[in-house]
Amino acid sequence: MINSIKKLGPGLLFAGAAIGVSHLVLSTKAGGDFGFGLVWALIIINLIKYPFFEFAPRYTLSTGKSLLEGYKEIGKGILIVYFILNVLTMFTIQAAVTSVSAGIATKIFGFESNLLVSIGIALLCFTIIIIGKFDFLDKTIKLFVFALCICTIITAFVSLNNATEFNLNQVFPVNNLELIFLVSFMGWMPGPLDISIWHSLWSLEKKKINPELTFDNFRFDFNVGYLLTLIMGLVFISLGATVLYNSGTNLSSSGSVFAAQLINLYTSSIGEKWFYVIAFGAFFTMLSTTIATLDASPRTMSLTSKMLNFQFGRNQNFWLIILTLGTCLIFLFFSTEMGFLIKIATILSFITAPLYAILNFILVTKKNMPKKYRPKKIIRIWSFLSIIFLLAFSFTYILTLFL
Repeated sequence: MINSIKKLGPGLLFAGAAIGVSHLVLSTKAGGDFGFGLVWALIIINLIKYPFFEFAPRYTLSTGKSLLEGYKEIGKGILIVYFILNVLTMFTIQAAVTSVSAGIATKIFGFESNLLVSIGIALLCFTIIIIGKFDFLDKTIKLFVFALCICTIITAFVSLNNATEFNLNQVFPVNNLELIFLVSFMGWMPGPLDISIWHSLWSLEKKKINPELTFDNFRFDFNVGYLLTLIMGLVFISLGATVLYNSGTNLSSSGSVFAAQLINLYTSSIGEKWFYVIAFGAFFTMLSTTIATLDASPRTMSLTSKMLNFQFGRNQNFWLIILTLGTCLIFLFFSTEMGFLIKIATILSFITAPLYAILNFILVTKKNMPKKYRPKKIIRIWSFLSIIFLLAFSFTYILTLFL
């Protein structure tokens, strides 16, 4: 059992990166607004995105190359686009997840300044990564993911046990506001598709540490992580459905304020004695995301800089320092613009999802992909239909911006 846990790694890092604002905020809000009515949407989007996330370890472990190296073989211009997109979004995303982590920490420990706590968490995560490197990150994230699963599942169980009634009927949003939420919910669940690039790089690092790990080990590891993202999505929907549904509560659009409101609602609903279980479940949910994203973005940017032959930015620590400083500067000088910055990052994430899906599909079906690792016909059909859905989905999202 212990040996099996040691073999896990990139899949749990994937889960740690994915189970963040999308789950804590959007899944809970889905439960609060629709009860259990959007469970169908959660399951469908997980099925649609599954192949393209799974292609990351499939391609990487069968070729020994990261997805970024594969993209370069398709066309150098893709790397340039990826570099620009990352520069435009990584600071905002990092600031957003760090801010929510800080909001929860402030609630737990009674700190007065969310600004100082946000900067403190950014520096803490920076220290963990720069001193511990990947091996320590690999071990740390397992503890965080395990802690968030235990805490949130206990909270959901108590919440369900206390609920007098709940409706399992599935619904489809009808008005514009509900449709916009559905698009956002499905767009962020279980996470943006560019996380597949992070996963491929984490897989390579894990392979360096444990060369004896096989393709089957990594596929099992990914499936465990992916299943966790689905289970946690259902858990947070359950929490929203049992605590917030028909409560008439007006939740804040600010992630950090929302988290504090959520903790208050849970404790008032299921009892003050569960405060720390609830609060630490939310905290570990966000802290795992904060650490994972702070490691992933510099990792991808340094490799992209090398492949584009830039004279700067080839060292991962360079980007780690830049990202940490940039995040702190957003807290200090651009906190009032956070909503606008997040909106830009969200738009870019949604409209590029089909691009990453198509690129990942091309890589695993190319002739230089080892034949035995190419996806079977049923997976190729599944992927083709999913790409059509994602294209339609992105088009729909663009339309909602003008509704």
